[in-house]
Amino acid sequence: MMPETARLLFLGASLIVIVSPGPDNILLLTRGLTLGRTAALVSAAGANLGLVFHSLLAALGLSAVLASSAAAYSAVKYAGAVYLVYIGVKALLNRSEFLPAQHGGKTIGLDKVFSQAVLSNVLNPKIAIFFLAYLPQFASPDSGPMWPQLLSYGLTFTLLSLIVFVVLGCLSGALGGLLRSRPRIALRLNWLTGGVLVSLGLGLALSGARR
Repeated sequence: MMPETARLLFLGASLIVIVSPGPDNILLLTRGLTLGRTAALVSAAGANLGLVFHSLLAALGLSAVLASSAAAYSAVKYAGAVYLVYIGVKALLNRSEFLPAQHGGKTIGLDKVFSQAVLSNVLNPKIAIFFLAYLPQFASPDSGPMWPQLLSYGLTFTLLSLIVFVVLGCLSGALGGLLRSRPRIALRLNWLTGGVLVSLGLGLALSGARR
């Protein structure tokens, strides 16, 4: 397969993967709806920093450790699940952090939004396994050493993801602004965030073994 053909196929397949519902884009959408566009964009930046981390893992071959070790995979999976459930329950119990100031809330700091997005991505072993299985499909030994190719594809995936997430962040932020202008809806938006986070954590914990 020619490099140009491989890259075009990679871009098309990656776009489909990125827009499919997953922890990162669902978290981003809830941030936009509940906290606004800026929080959604910060969440997007955090998630994509996590993708840079996974790109480096794949390029260095460290993702193979998760693929070959059930104990390592389970440890990372359950750590990520516990973290998602923790911040979800916190959202449910501390409603004021997830409400707009005009409705009596104390908005969660953007640094926390960023760190939560980074950790929820980094602690998701399915992304590491996905990169390990996905990226080599488009690399070729005839094009030189494998690790620079894997890193290049991983970073390209991250850049494409960032572009898509920025669009989603702006759209969810705009919709969230309309919803938050209605007091009765604004008072319930935190339940959306908490419920989504807990669901994502439980889904990760109950997911099957690595594929």
